[in-house]
Amino acid sequence: MSRSRRSVSQIASLSIAAFSGIWIGLAGCAPISFFESPPAPKAPASPVALPPPSPTYSKEAELIAVGDIMMHGSQIKSGYDSNSQTYSYDRFFSSVKDILAQGDWVIANLETPLAGAESGYSGYPRFNAPAALADALQAAGFNILTTANNHSLDRGAQGVVTTLENIRARGLQPVGTHATAAEAERILILEKQQIKMAILAYTYGTNGIPIPPGRDYLVALINEAKIIADIAKAKQQGADLVTVMLHFGTEYQRQPNPEQQQLVANLIKAGADIILGSHPHVVQPYEVLELTGASGPRKGAVIYSMGNFISNQRGQTKDLGVIFQVKVRKNFPEQTVEITDIKALPTWVHRYTASGSYQFRVLPLQAALAAHLAAQSDPLLTPSDYAQMQADLEAMNRHLTSLFPAAN
Repeated sequence: MSRSRRSVSQIASLSIAAFSGIWIGLAGCAPISFFESPPAPKAPASPVALPPPSPTYSKEAELIAVGDIMMHGSQIKSGYDSNSQTYSYDRFFSSVKDILAQGDWVIANLETPLAGAESGYSGYPRFNAPAALADALQAAGFNILTTANNHSLDRGAQGVVTTLENIRARGLQPVGTHATAAEAERILILEKQQIKMAILAYTYGTNGIPIPPGRDYLVALINEAKIIADIAKAKQQGADLVTVMLHFGTEYQRQPNPEQQQLVANLIKAGADIILGSHPHVVQPYEVLELTGASGPRKGAVIYSMGNFISNQRGQTKDLGVIFQVKVRKNFPEQTVEITDIKALPTWVHRYTASGSYQFRVLPLQAALAAHLAAQSDPLLTPSDYAQMQADLEAMNRHLTSLFPAAN
């Protein structure tokens, strides 16, 4: 197996060409009578009109993905309005909404059940957040939520089902957990700008909470053979690209472990195009892999962990995340698909105090610092905040590209 890495690459699929043939018949000639005038000569046949060539054009779309959407107790409390006795979490994402709006497929890892008030709201170790969180995610621009993670079963089987109902009621697409066996057999394929992307999601486990007997379909667990079969199934169903969400790795480790790297390599060789990692709660680097497998050369983009997008975890980079952007282009009439650009925008969870309780919001570091330099400083941020943000941005940019060849 040959293996190399590049920061930006193109992923090509097989061109599809149509071939047509033209049948030309030749008419025979009848004998001419001596007593009859010979027939007038026939006009030459008009040339057969060929169809005009298919127009050459391309379509572009963008995948945007973020890491863990956590809901610790203080976060749940931060959105409560005692006057209306309702919850709202729109402020979490107000500073990143414009970035998310650029995406066509906009994905987050929802690492909490939305199992309803009757199940009781709580943070770690067994999460359950108000369904208002899904309202905030939808308003922020997310349209896909992966629900396969180690907290999927925190509120049991019924919690899985209720979470799916709450997500779908907001027009969002869940992936990775299922209410029925038939549902688990379906591949999520979403078409944007004439580009069909399949999205798959799996988790390493459920924190030791057993999946109920006979209901294995509830949570998609990481099983390499099954994932490879699902990739093939997605391709058979017409997917131009396959994105695989993997909840894997070692918590708080900033580099991928060998098991992560081997699984990623095998899935790319099997046909995966983009792999999005979560679970470590810290950001791990991204890279583009070029691999040679049984079907020939393959390329794929992977970010091993996108970190915490929103949480109450602090320090040691646990309050940092990333907005991962992948632009893709489909060329017509060849129908080849390629990745044209990859960006990773570091983010920071700003925790501050207002009205006697913690409040939270996600800040895009580069944009926040640019506004500060343009004399548009945020009144909620102190000079020491800005100094730390600058240091975090520089360190994160180095870290994210630490697997690039030039960094070795």
